[in-house]
Amino acid sequence: MTKPASPATPEEHKISNFLRQIIEADLDKGTYASRRWAGSPGDAAHHAKGQPDPAKIRTRFPPEPNGYLHVGHAKSICINFGLARDYGGVCHLRFDDTNPEKEDTEYVNAIIDAVKWLGFSWSQPGNDKAYQASDYFDFMYRAAEHLIEAGHAYVDEQTPEEMRNNRGDFGKPGVNSPFRTRTPADNLARFRNMRDGKLDDGAAVLRAKIDMASPNINMRDPAIYRIRRATHHHTGDTWCIYPMYTFAHPIEDALEQITHSICTLEFEDQRPFYDWLMDRLCEGGLLGAPAPKQYEFARLNLTYVVTSKRKLAQLVTEGKVSGWDDPRMPTIAGLRRRGYTPESLRLFADRIGVTKSDSWIEYSTLEGCLREDLELKAHRAMAVLDPLKLVLTNWDEAFGAGHLEPCTLPALPHSPEGQPEPAARQFTIGKEVWIERDDFAEHPPKGYKRLSPPSNQADGSVTPGSIVRLKAGYIVQCTGCLKDSNGVVTEVHATVFTDTKSGTAGADSIKAKGAITWVGVADGVRAQVRLYDRLFTEGQPDAGGRDFLKAINPDSLKIQEAWVEPSLKLAKPDDKFQFERLGYFVADRIDHQATQLVFNRSVSLKDNWSK
Repeated sequence: MTKPASPATPEEHKISNFLRQIIEADLDKGTYASRRWAGSPGDAAHHAKGQPDPAKIRTRFPPEPNGYLHVGHAKSICINFGLARDYGGVCHLRFDDTNPEKEDTEYVNAIIDAVKWLGFSWSQPGNDKAYQASDYFDFMYRAAEHLIEAGHAYVDEQTPEEMRNNRGDFGKPGVNSPFRTRTPADNLARFRNMRDGKLDDGAAVLRAKIDMASPNINMRDPAIYRIRRATHHHTGDTWCIYPMYTFAHPIEDALEQITHSICTLEFEDQRPFYDWLMDRLCEGGLLGAPAPKQYEFARLNLTYVVTSKRKLAQLVTEGKVSGWDDPRMPTIAGLRRRGYTPESLRLFADRIGVTKSDSWIEYSTLEGCLREDLELKAHRAMAVLDPLKLVLTNWDEAFGAGHLEPCTLPALPHSPEGQPEPAARQFTIGKEVWIERDDFAEHPPKGYKRLSPPSNQADGSVTPGSIVRLKAGYIVQCTGCLKDSNGVVTEVHATVFTDTKSGTAGADSIKAKGAITWVGVADGVRAQVRLYDRLFTEGQPDAGGRDFLKAINPDSLKIQEAWVEPSLKLAKPDDKFQFERLGYFVADRIDHQATQLVFNRSVSLKDNWSK
């Protein structure tokens, strides 16, 4: 596993934001300079035996393994790992696996793959481990017993409905539970009954004893443990009680010596409980000071997608998409299969920045980052997605029957600085070539610069057919077309000007109206091309509680049988190309094979959704 990048100097830091300002202030003040690190997570006594922490800061990315990561998680990954990299720290990958009914090792593996693919590592000297909350269940239970013994927690056996009614609301204080006055000894015994499976699921919860009149409803004796008989993917059936996320999360941070616990704004109201719990456990000597601090930033709101895991799962289970990695999905797996690069997603995260204010980011911003990254990387190729045969009727007379003329074009018009120029593409032109159907118009609109046949004018004169260049080949003049019984054009005819091949002395001897791409019939290769577009027709498909399924774009996927130039026979899964005039495409990482080429459209050459 690769080591974290060397810390950047202040001059190399990205544009400042409030998180960077907080971290820089803490570093200046030495807020966490006294911390020690024993080489692995642990309590106060464990870390007291360690050395001064070599990491100046510690952040974490803590996904719950109950689904595939999406573009919003990519932003969080870039923030947490990026800050650790820039300030000489370490970012931990941690699985918040405290909900056994929804979690699975499939998601664990997918998350690991996504973080690595984005270019980040959680490796640190002597430790390449990804952490998981379930590793800390023993300490969490110990912490819960400490709170009970200190009078800060109690077992509540009200029904869920009674607890909900007694909690109050924003205008009414809560009502104390009748079980709130139990002695610590009674609560401890009852809690151990919960642990030992002597109570039914839902019969009791352990609650923190704080303030039922608090204006912050999250501080009205929140539940911190519940009974749940479910086999955990990591701990099996060892436990039948599980900690609540709001209890587990601060403890996980503290055991891992996290300095800056960065999460999204929906957790802002939970911060007082985070601090309360840290204070209680530090007072009891279970955790060492200084404790971690939580900071919140605005989550990513991206137009034309949904990022709710429940809704993404619904798209998969109801067959609206082919799976979590469908190229129309906003999951990292889907974006990767669509042809997005790690660099483009990191650029996107940098470009949208970090704020505390919710706002909507246009999907075109994400697409623009991909175009920008691929412009100097993606090898060029010619492809014809809607093929129409063009026959050069004087070819045999001019060059001889069966002659194929070699042609070349650069793989990259502008190679990245410092990199060798790739070998040129090789292909041939002959009597028959494939062109795009919309590169011929029998009755062209004004300003049309592609192929059109001769036309009769009102004064009896005849306007000659249009003259265009076949890119990298010859200049040709359209002479007519053939149609089927339904009037559909089946073949276009043209004559070739023999001394006009690109790169020769006569290339500019005849003026062409424009240039079109093509693929030779003799050496073209069949390919399946999947034209992906946005999955939804509305910018905010689930706004206001609407049924987001009603906004699905019926044209989000079109499959074409296409012809591509012979250089693409060598394309491997995940190879990326710019199909000239058509957009950026990627060889599908699952279905593409040497015997069946499959290309996905990643993004068009320009934003087709602009109003």
